[in-house]
Amino acid sequence: MFSPDGKLVASASMDKTVRLWETSTVKQSGVLESHTGAVNSAVFSPDGKLVASASQGETVRLWDTSTGKQCAVLKGHTWNVNSAVFSPNGNLVASASEDNTVRLWDTLTGKQCGFFEDHTLDVNSAVFSPDGKLVASASEDKTVRLWDTSTGKPCGVLEGHTDAVTSAVFSPDGKLVASASGDETVRLWDTRNKTTIEIIKTYAVINIMKFSSDGRHLHTSDGVLQLKSSPHSGGNRELPHTLPHSLDVTDQWITCNMKKLLWLPLEYRPSCTAVNDTANLIVIGSPTGRVIFISIDFTALPAAYLQPSVNVAVIEGKGFLGLVAC
Repeated sequence: MFSPDGKLVASASMDKTVRLWETSTVKQSGVLESHTGAVNSAVFSPDGKLVASASQGETVRLWDTSTGKQCAVLKGHTWNVNSAVFSPNGNLVASASEDNTVRLWDTLTGKQCGFFEDHTLDVNSAVFSPDGKLVASASEDKTVRLWDTSTGKPCGVLEGHTDAVTSAVFSPDGKLVASASGDETVRLWDTRNKTTIEIIKTYAVINIMKFSSDGRHLHTSDGVLQLKSSPHSGGNRELPHTLPHSLDVTDQWITCNMKKLLWLPLEYRPSCTAVNDTANLIVIGSPTGRVIFISIDFTALPAAYLQPSVNVAVIEGKGFLGLVAC
């Protein structure tokens, strides 16, 4: 994942470490190591001063990005922690675990301040709403559950998927939740009445999703999905002209504005990706331990769109095989 200012990338690995990389030099700037198990995810705080890493060692750890030092160990889960995420104001961390729970933590004290336990199977991910008032959790029990962060009480169950839910994400205005599932669909839900308003057949299991800034599209690990039911759009669903370089990575392709741009050979295919549209920079983590930086030059648009200038830097993995998140 990129830091908010785009200057750093954090990668999480099966070698029990998180590594920080400078995007300008493509050099490693720090190794965060204290976990006792594989690290499943790493995420920056909104101000970029902290990294939260979730581990198979049953903990979430907080790190100072300027010094690389550990500043807190968040203990309480009784099984592997699949993911962690900061609240929009950076005051809270939500962690999702294979112990069927989501826990909230105070980033200043490191203490647990919330405990959500209605799921009946592993929780794969959790995400805050844009205003920080809700958490949506995606679970192997085929549901997405909504929670009130101020009271810790459940406030809705989104049911309809026929297989495990791999991820969930809020729309920019918080009125919608998109969920992806092993049933190879993405569902769009109204958070107010908890109903499905659109089902998209994907023919693939999607693990990563992000709404476009206008809420009309979903950028996913399998490409861009156009949403027919977005409350902000009607008629033509084409990408708006204000997003000329919308980059995405699928299993085999780098795409721009939903068009195939660069085919990825087998050794470059991702286990995880991070995309910075502003800098036209893509970072790919591979199962072999490589971290691959790909920079695409669009300065000569429109010709460069058809024949882009692509620079690739590959960092060979030595001792950090099996990148799982970046």
